[in-house]
Amino acid sequence: MASRKKRGVRWDGRRVRALRKHLRVTQQGLAEELGVRQQTISEWETGLYSPRGTSNTVLNIIAERASFKYRVRRGQKGAHEEGGGS
Repeated sequence: MASRKKRGVRWDGRRVRALRKHLRVTQQGLAEELGVRQQTISEWETGLYSPRGTSNTVLNIIAERASFKYRVRRGQKGAHEEGGGS
C-alpha cells in the first residue's frame, strides 16, 4: 500500500511576503519564528532563493494554523491573499 503525503504549496517570494504580511510580522519576526536569519527571509521574498525542505514544511504549517489561503487567480499576474474567517 502506498502512503499518501499531504503536500502544501511550494513557497515563492510572493507567497512568503503575503504570509508574513498576513501574520503582521517583520522579516526579523518571521525569521525568529522559523529559526533562520532575517537575510534568509529577504532572500526568499526577493526570489534569490526559495524555501525548501523543512522550511517549506514549516511555512505550510504556519499558513494552515493562521488560516492563510494563497492562490493566483487565472488571468492575473499578481497574487491574491485571503485571510481566514472573521
